[in-house]
Amino acid sequence: MPSSPPSSPSASTVELPGLLEVCRAGLAAADAYLGLARAAVGGAVVKDGRVDGARLDEHQFAAHGFAWISTYVEALRRLLDWAQRLEQGGRLGEAERLILQATFGEYLAQLQGGIALSQGEIARPADLGLDDAEIRRVLVPVTALIARGNTSAVRERLARLAADGHFGAPAVEDEALELFREQIRRFVESKISPHAHDWHCRDVLIPIEIVEQMAALGVFGLTVPEAQGGLGLGKLAMCVVSEELSRGYIGVGSLGTRSEIAAELIRQSGTPAQKEKYLPLIASGVILPTAVFTEPGAGSDLASIKTRGVRDGGVYRITGAKTWITHAARSDLMTLLVRTEAEPGYRGLSMLLAEKPRGSDADPFPARGMSGSEIEVLGYRGMKEFEIGFDGFEVPVSAVLGGVPGQGFKQLMATFESARIQTASRAVGVAQNALELALSYAGERRQFDKAILGFPRVAGKIGWMVAETMAARQLTYYAARQKDLGRRCDIEAGMAKLLAARVAWANADNGVQIHGGNGYALEYPISRVLCDARILNIFEGAAEIQAQVVARGLLEGRN
Repeated sequence: MPSSPPSSPSASTVELPGLLEVCRAGLAAADAYLGLARAAVGGAVVKDGRVDGARLDEHQFAAHGFAWISTYVEALRRLLDWAQRLEQGGRLGEAERLILQATFGEYLAQLQGGIALSQGEIARPADLGLDDAEIRRVLVPVTALIARGNTSAVRERLARLAADGHFGAPAVEDEALELFREQIRRFVESKISPHAHDWHCRDVLIPIEIVEQMAALGVFGLTVPEAQGGLGLGKLAMCVVSEELSRGYIGVGSLGTRSEIAAELIRQSGTPAQKEKYLPLIASGVILPTAVFTEPGAGSDLASIKTRGVRDGGVYRITGAKTWITHAARSDLMTLLVRTEAEPGYRGLSMLLAEKPRGSDADPFPARGMSGSEIEVLGYRGMKEFEIGFDGFEVPVSAVLGGVPGQGFKQLMATFESARIQTASRAVGVAQNALELALSYAGERRQFDKAILGFPRVAGKIGWMVAETMAARQLTYYAARQKDLGRRCDIEAGMAKLLAARVAWANADNGVQIHGGNGYALEYPISRVLCDARILNIFEGAAEIQAQVVARGLLEGRN
């Protein structure tokens, strides 16, 4: 992804003077605003130094507004850090400066006026109990940034730069990783992008040949230690690869998710024998795993899981139903969360490494004691979704992850940070894809004797896509770096997924709008991207769950 060229004279008409210093002041103001929000919401939901669950539910709208404020402020912090690193390396060009300016101006303006939690929910300062006079006091130093940061002229200039190939430098700052990005991008452009829309429209599985080529590239073993056949890379590498794959097609980007979840579970909690057996097979793509957690009555509420594993000698007999199981028929290994113990709630859950034969179109679930049916979906089609029923399906007792039953919930929770970071990176890839499709169409489509990119509202949409996609990218990279440093990052991962999923949906929706009626036609790829983008706000923890995690964590002082 090229960085921008040096600043041109035209930039002076839109760029604020002393931009980095202005944005430092903007971050200080945002932090002060965040402090006011924390005090107001904390006063409503914290009791005796702890978050009170009942009060948190009662004031959920305010708490989730606080989570979004925190996400905005953290995104600004990461974007400023990104710009300062680029400046130190002499690589802060016009596009990067305008991305920084536009995002600061827009997010500060939304702090002042209200943040959209969804299409029909706007959290305004009064909803959080914030005082108008205090808000004015902390934002007075940055009124010029709010007024002039994200103008129509700024967005139009960003669109023009993007049309020349300048979307801003990702600034991964790892030459080997950037070379890997380019390798994955070439694979996507030759093997994925030309065929993705056909796979979607025909609603077929991603060809197994593509899966095998991804395995050869090391996609399924990115974070598996080298001793177990993987590449031994970190979560930042996972983000870069997932982003590039999802830029081609979210189904391909998500193929690695199941391997990432399974490998993380086994690497962190498996017995030595389980690690030795499964990690090399997952890394090589010989085994394709699937995550089998969700039930018809238990989505985010895992304590309500009812599928049971009853011990009978050397096996567990599994009985129950699971739903929304991705890539279930073609998988070879299930990470299966079931209730094996008499303990109530989370304490009775165990994670099983349950092997199964790979199914076919004619017989998707050939295993004894196991059946299933496909769930037809709008998008995210390349792996297919299934409901699965178990009726005496046998799993060896030795398949209990870690060898000790009753630890399943704790083991799963330990993987959520990585899963949400990876989902955020998929969202960034989808957002970039929507942006590029919209930009290409706007440059080619002519109305009233000129390309529609020349109309301010079309260019403005594209310019803001450029800015906010970079904000989501840098927040996601930051969460990944924290994970790579071995730090707890559930809050950062939640923020990254919260923002990136919304950006993906906004970009896709605006992309359809730019396409006009053609955007609603199945023949245009943007229609697929719209369907694919919508799921990102739901799976791996819905946006409301992310906001709850972020709000509770911050109000409990985990920052």
